[in-house]
Amino acid sequence: MFPPDSKPGTLQSLAADADIVVGWQPEEAMLGAAKQLKLFINPGAGVQHLLPRFKRYFRERGVVLINGHGNAGFTAQHAVALLLALTNHVVQHDRWMRQGRWRTGDTDAKSLPLRGRAVGLLGYGRVNRQVHSLLSRFDTSFAVLRREWTGRSEPMPTPAARFEPTELDRFLQQVDVLIAALPETDDTRGLIQARELELLGPDGLVVNVGRGPVFDEEALYRALQQRTIRGAAIDVWYNYVPEPDPDGRRYPYRLPFHQLDNVVLSPHRAASPLDDLARWDEVMENIRRFAAGRTDFLNAVNLDLGY
Repeated sequence: MFPPDSKPGTLQSLAADADIVVGWQPEEAMLGAAKQLKLFINPGAGVQHLLPRFKRYFRERGVVLINGHGNAGFTAQHAVALLLALTNHVVQHDRWMRQGRWRTGDTDAKSLPLRGRAVGLLGYGRVNRQVHSLLSRFDTSFAVLRREWTGRSEPMPTPAARFEPTELDRFLQQVDVLIAALPETDDTRGLIQARELELLGPDGLVVNVGRGPVFDEEALYRALQQRTIRGAAIDVWYNYVPEPDPDGRRYPYRLPFHQLDNVVLSPHRAASPLDDLARWDEVMENIRRFAAGRTDFLNAVNLDLGY
């Protein structure tokens, strides 16, 4: 059933009889009222905000937490768009055109060819597998770092060097484009610090469509400010409830990334369009499986790993 409104009282009364709840930011009172709850389906990928509660609910009531990957194709598309905006200085030349600067030559903000670059895919879930496919038409080499390779048999679009988390340094030393699509977990939070960014080198480019805190905020800002790396394109941030400044502007970070000229800023919109109905296919399939008495749900979250 669809609630007639999102008022807490309405949700609590409906939750009392619910076996499945689909939603993003459940109130504690609503979950507490859902005594029959068996599945909570979060249509988005990130569940770091839900883990503490659902570890308790799973232990006490056996509630299964499910996330969604229906937006993976859109996120991969956005990651590639951000990379090309970075290499081709699309945003800068758009600004200059709006200022009446026409055909400024090839000295300022000239494009950086992807040909010959080494692309590092940090994480190899559904997003970066599609990024790999999209970029496979470029004359680039690939390296992939994922948590575990054992039992992984999915084919790759092109050959790639394989790395495990213990080989992070070697992985970073071999790439100059880093595309991060990692969830935020205890293992990934703060994974990339100043030292790791230095390993990318002064030609290094970073694209982050996973979670902001995978990169230490100050380390990333300083690496861009001091040209330790060449540039970054960022869709995921650090403070999602920012206080407005005296001019009413709200920035989702502590340090002034918007003042840097070597960064492309994106307001956590890689999952757009949100109204695409195909992204709900996984949700509907899980509901069908539950109704059939099955327990082999798609995208069941490992509460210990955090994804």
